[in-house]
Amino acid sequence: MLRVLLSAQNSPTRLSGLLLIPPVQPCCLGPSKWGDCPLGGGPSTGHVQGLQRLLEQARSPGELLRWLGQNPTKVRTHHYPVALRRLGQLLGSRPRPPPVEQATLQDLSQLIIRNCPSFDMHTIHVCLHLAVLLGFPSDGPLVRALEREGRLRLPPKPPPPLSSLLRGGQRLEAALSCPRFLRYPRQHLISSLAETRPEELTPHVMVLLAQHLARHRLREPQLLEAIARFLVVQENQLSSKVVQKLVLPFGRLNYLPLEQQFMPCLERILAREAGVAPLATVNILMSLCQLRCLPFRALHFVFSPGFINYISGTPHALIVRRYLSLLDTAVELELPGYRGPRLPRRQQVPIFPQPLITDRARCKYSHKDIVAEGLRQLLGEEKYRQDLTVPPGYCTDFLLCVGSSGAVLPVRTQDPFLPYPPRSCPQGQAASSPTTRDPAQRVVLVLRERWHFCRDGRVLLGSRALRERHLGLMGYQLLPLPFEELESQRGLPQLKNYLRQKLQALGLRWGPEGG
Repeated sequence: MLRVLLSAQNSPTRLSGLLLIPPVQPCCLGPSKWGDCPLGGGPSTGHVQGLQRLLEQARSPGELLRWLGQNPTKVRTHHYPVALRRLGQLLGSRPRPPPVEQATLQDLSQLIIRNCPSFDMHTIHVCLHLAVLLGFPSDGPLVRALEREGRLRLPPKPPPPLSSLLRGGQRLEAALSCPRFLRYPRQHLISSLAETRPEELTPHVMVLLAQHLARHRLREPQLLEAIARFLVVQENQLSSKVVQKLVLPFGRLNYLPLEQQFMPCLERILAREAGVAPLATVNILMSLCQLRCLPFRALHFVFSPGFINYISGTPHALIVRRYLSLLDTAVELELPGYRGPRLPRRQQVPIFPQPLITDRARCKYSHKDIVAEGLRQLLGEEKYRQDLTVPPGYCTDFLLCVGSSGAVLPVRTQDPFLPYPPRSCPQGQAASSPTTRDPAQRVVLVLRERWHFCRDGRVLLGSRALRERHLGLMGYQLLPLPFEELESQRGLPQLKNYLRQKLQALGLRWGPEGG
């Protein structure tokens, strides 16, 4: 259409065509950045309409330019088409129109160019049409500026589907690298992987896939099994720094693959690479710890004096010591048959001395505050502790001390900590019967928020399952509070009744009758 308009420049009737264009009304051009007033008034409505009348009655191009230049606060986007139309009428209303100074046209052109970024689409089209009929060159700055602004306002063309441009690994990599990938349905990712030939899969693509699953808590067995098979097939070509990223989603999503060579493969990689990348080695063991699959040989290596002395002088010494402390706790609680070296007590540090980062980041969505208020009104402030870190460094949500009769005791009168390492008892007894020689039991109320689970909402994340497992093995009695139940409580009275029922189901008593 623009080319048709531009071809009209050489037409002898172009100026007469301007006379056939109806006057431009401000109300039909739509809102703009210039703050056009709506119909019905406003303080500046009279000034705006007054300027339009002055432009429509201008007697020369110079007067048009003067009205526009001297009233910048009153000029609106629809005034520019009015000025161009009046200019055409001035030039075409006489048999021999007087010559117009080139400087006047240039000044008017520059004025429109400066302000056209604020024009709406209709104003741009009207100005472009008038500029062409007035004879402004098609390759001149005014027409180019208006055309450019018009193109910027066109809706973007939808990108072509990935399948038409990319194949196999490239398609999968492009999808995983897209920041808006969460909008893709999971089946899209699965189908992309299914269409990829094995030789097209690269470590980079599989790392992207593993990171995506871990980051978004997507426990997709078909995709996790594909990563496990890739790791087994490419064992000799993968370094431990790549392996730690491939193994991450298995521990985080609490998923042990069906691939039978998965664990033997990892044990061989750890034996080969343990001394090359200490931090990667510990990261791999952390993922395996969440899966309860710690290989003894690798534990012998990371607990050896040489390894501990080596990591002490590295920049990541503190985080490695924290991970080693967690591994030592797992050995103490879950591996009674281990007889190798252990982490020296002087090297041990609290595992998770504060609430986890995800809980701190989502505190405004957490139920912790309202549960704390419910416990305060139900039990009293002296009968529970919030966010207490118990040895060897697990942060508890809420902890109660309970006497042998079931009465909830004031925490200040009791040692809230159970001994660690726990007193010797048959393996598994602590988890099922947490009572010890200490007459007071410790009950831990565990918040299970929505983000503590994989995306399907049924399987606890590996770190959460590990914490609950270890607290139970240390002798703490756990009382889970699932997010589905918490979300169904409407207001504090319902929540207090819910907590009362939960505590009474454990045989707990409080108040005057409970002591």
